[in-house]
Amino acid sequence: MTRRSHFPRILTAIVLGAAGACSTSGAGPAPGAGGAPATGGVTATGGTGTGGVTATGGSSSGGAPSTGGTPGTGGAGGVPANFWDPSGIPAAKNVMMFKFLNRTNGVLSDAELFWSFKSGSINETHSIAEQPTYDMPANSSGRMYFYLCGAATSCTGDPTKSPYYDFIEHTIGATQYNGNTTRVDAFGIKIAMRLHCADGYEATVGEDYQTFQEDRTATFQKFLAEVSPPFQALARPPHAPYRIVEPGAEGFKTGGPYANYYDSFVDTMWANNGLTMAKPGPNGSGLSSYPDLSAAIFRHVGDTAGSFTPDGKLMNKSLWADPAAFYRTAPCDDYAAFWHRHALGGKAYGFPYDDVGSYSSYISHANPQYMLVAIGW
Repeated sequence: MTRRSHFPRILTAIVLGAAGACSTSGAGPAPGAGGAPATGGVTATGGTGTGGVTATGGSSSGGAPSTGGTPGTGGAGGVPANFWDPSGIPAAKNVMMFKFLNRTNGVLSDAELFWSFKSGSINETHSIAEQPTYDMPANSSGRMYFYLCGAATSCTGDPTKSPYYDFIEHTIGATQYNGNTTRVDAFGIKIAMRLHCADGYEATVGEDYQTFQEDRTATFQKFLAEVSPPFQALARPPHAPYRIVEPGAEGFKTGGPYANYYDSFVDTMWANNGLTMAKPGPNGSGLSSYPDLSAAIFRHVGDTAGSFTPDGKLMNKSLWADPAAFYRTAPCDDYAAFWHRHALGGKAYGFPYDDVGSYSSYISHANPQYMLVAIGW
């Protein structure tokens, strides 16, 4: 589907409820199984965004204030104090410092874990053994990539050619951070990040601690066990063992076996709400002007009369209030549901309009001092 920025409007401290596969076929765990969301990582108060990141095929929509909540420790059962290690971070000369943390559980050494950043005349790639921190300047629609390149990945030479990679994205002003982790396109490697600002504000998003602790093979197997059959090809060859791709990159695209996966639910939603705009195409495509409708389709809510006005505006203002109601019945987006279940605070970007209702992994705050980025196997 057409994408706008991954950046949402406003974050709240609501944690997404755990649920199993949305299919009624019996595949996947029952509701409440398959890993409860982590309890930490929700945002604290404050911060006004100054701009968005342009996602693939999309456009910037601008930042928004973060509201409510107190940062937790992240992950059921707590996270060891040394997981988020802020030691040895020099004062920034630019806007803020980034520190990179090897959390591959000994699978890869610091010399086999790389970060890369390009912006204007800047073009840097380093292992975290060579350079564990980076003094980040102001930049717009930026991405920082991470690559795993060592014996475990059969990668030699140029780390940027490794099939094991992922990224975070941001827009950073002179006194402002706006950014997020993302699973909109795919899962490549485990990433979590913790923002620390001058006023003591901290926010933590990304995969939860339990996901970091398990082997990569276990994460792929957990995905296959928790999602319904239409989504299982996303985590199988040729994508595995490198990536778990989003549904539109597999059987849900035009011509695919699940191109019409959402049609029955869409028909009901349109009929019950008297919607007048054209129905979406394969994988919910074509609703870039109707983010609430798009999110409702993926989450399988909003099909009752009175949810939307005929022109597609949200009528039921409480539709996004209860995340436990999301992803309960087929057809729904099992891919997105999986990343929410295994994310800090239940916050994730599983589809382009996951910001609707404030469930995305976007964080924003003024006067950032440093960002810790954990990279896992």
